Amino acid sequence: MIPLRDTIRSRYFPIMTWLLLGLNTLVFMFELSLGPFELDRFIGVFGIVPARLQQGQLLFLISLFTSMFMHSGWFHLLSNMWTLYIFGDNVEDRMGPLGFLAFYLLSGVAAGLLQTFAGLGSFIPILGASGAIAGVLGAYMLLYPRARVLTIIPVFLLFTTIEVPAVFYLGFWFLSQLFSGFGSLGVAAGGVAWWAHIGGFLFGLFLGRLFLFRPPPPPPRPRYYPLPDEYDFG
Repeated sequence: MIPLRDTIRSRYFPIMTWLLLGLNTLVFMFELSLGPFELDRFIGVFGIVPARLQQGQLLFLISLFTSMFMHSGWFHLLSNMWTLYIFGDNVEDRMGPLGFLAFYLLSGVAAGLLQTFAGLGSFIPILGASGAIAGVLGAYMLLYPRARVLTIIPVFLLFTTIEVPAVFYLGFWFLSQLFSGFGSLGVAAGGVAWWAHIGGFLFGLFLGRLFLFRPPPPPPRPRYYPLPDEYDFG
């Protein structure tokens, strides 16, 4: 299922979400400017390399932050940024810009750590914003379970759109990550960092409430219908 939009309108302009979108894009543009050798070196230095944890390298701690702003290709970047664009504004709406930034970064760190322990000893770099964005998805499920998400779904050789409850859409997404994550254990190869998605989502779902620095929106006001004797027939 490919999300198109959600039904929750944010109250404030999501400045931090847009800054994160811009920063990720700028880093990717920098990657495109590098030659093959320089790009491999850049990814090797600033991507998460699980083996560095066992070696006690300081660079491992730095890479927990830098890796979440790097991407391996256009599809990797656009799919992550589209998801952040759809769900990030509503989560930032409740956390505020600085709270959302702290939450986003810590979600990415939690995601990187779980992926590291799932592939301990690996020298394959881990990069991408999907772990941090998975934290946003977990927080969205916590805050807006009754929202609806307009999605594209395949029906045989055609595609159609349907609105599904956010709790169903995000629950299905998480279960698919969990299933794929267990299937990837023991496989020493590059690919999707399933456990980063799982770690980020669980961080957002269970700890997202700690970053809520703005009150929830007030409930909708009931409509007022005047009694018949209050009408003016003059």
